[in-house]
Amino acid sequence: MQVVTHLSEIKNLTETLRAAGKTIGFVPTMGALHAGHLELLRTAVQHNTTTICSIFVNPIQFNNSEDYRLYPKTIEQDITLLQQNNCNILFMPDASEMYTQPALLKFNFGALEQIMEGFYRPGHFNGVATVVSKLFHLIKPHRAYFGQKDLQQFAIIRQLVRDLSFDLELVCHEIVREADGLAMSSRNQRLSTAARRIAPRLYEALQLAVVLVKDKQVPLQEIILQVNTFLQQYPGIKLEYFEIVDAETLQPISDFTRPTALCLAAYIGNVRLIDNIVVEVP
Repeated sequence: MQVVTHLSEIKNLTETLRAAGKTIGFVPTMGALHAGHLELLRTAVQHNTTTICSIFVNPIQFNNSEDYRLYPKTIEQDITLLQQNNCNILFMPDASEMYTQPALLKFNFGALEQIMEGFYRPGHFNGVATVVSKLFHLIKPHRAYFGQKDLQQFAIIRQLVRDLSFDLELVCHEIVREADGLAMSSRNQRLSTAARRIAPRLYEALQLAVVLVKDKQVPLQEIILQVNTFLQQYPGIKLEYFEIVDAETLQPISDFTRPTALCLAAYIGNVRLIDNIVVEVP
C-alpha cells in the first residue's frame, strides 16, 4: 500500500491512474477504523481497479473543540487494517496543507441542513462539504463510498455532487452493527464501560419505533413519545433528538406512504452518538 501525504502527489497519482484507464474507488474516513469502514473498503475493492482511502480528521466540521481534540487516533492500527484489506493507496494529508488559509466559501443546503444534525451542529455540514469537495477534486474518484449511519451527511453530499456536477457515483452502505446492535462508530472507543453497557438501548429504541410505524395505527407523535419514554428509563442516556422523516428528503412527514427514516442522536456520558433505521412501510 502506498502512503501519500501531499496534495500535489495524490493529484498527480490519480490523474495518472485515470489516464491509464483505472477505475478509482474512494473511501473517505477520519481514521479510528472499524468493521463498518472495512465493509466500505471491501466493497470499493470489489468494484474498482484501484482503491484509495483517506484519513483526515477535518477540523472545520467540529463544533466542539474538545470533541476534535479527543477524536480517536489509531494511525498504526489503521494502516495495518488497510493493508490487510487490500487498500492500494492511503491519502493522509496534514491540516496545514489542506487549509493553507481559512476557507471562506460557505455552503447553504437549505432545509436539508436546518434539521437534526444541521440544527444541533450549526456549521458542521459546511465543514463536511468543504473537505469532501477538496477530496473529490484531488482524487477524482469514479465511485465514493459512505455509510448509512451518517444518513444526513450522505444526503448533503448527494446534493453537493448534483449541484457541483461531480462526475462520480455515490454508494451508501448499510449500517454495520456490533452483536448487541450498537452502530459501529469511531466514537464508541471513547465510551466508558458503563456507557458501553447502555449504548445498545439506542438501537432498541429505534427497533421499538419500527414496530410502531409498521403497525400503521399509532399516531406519529405517539411514536415519538414512546421512544422518549423508553430512553428516559436510562439516566445515562440524554436524548438530543428523535425524528421521523422522509428517507429521501429527510423532511418531517405526516404519514407513512413513503420510505421513512427514524433518526436519533444522544449523549451517553460525554460521547455523542447517532443512529438510524430506514423503514419501507408496505
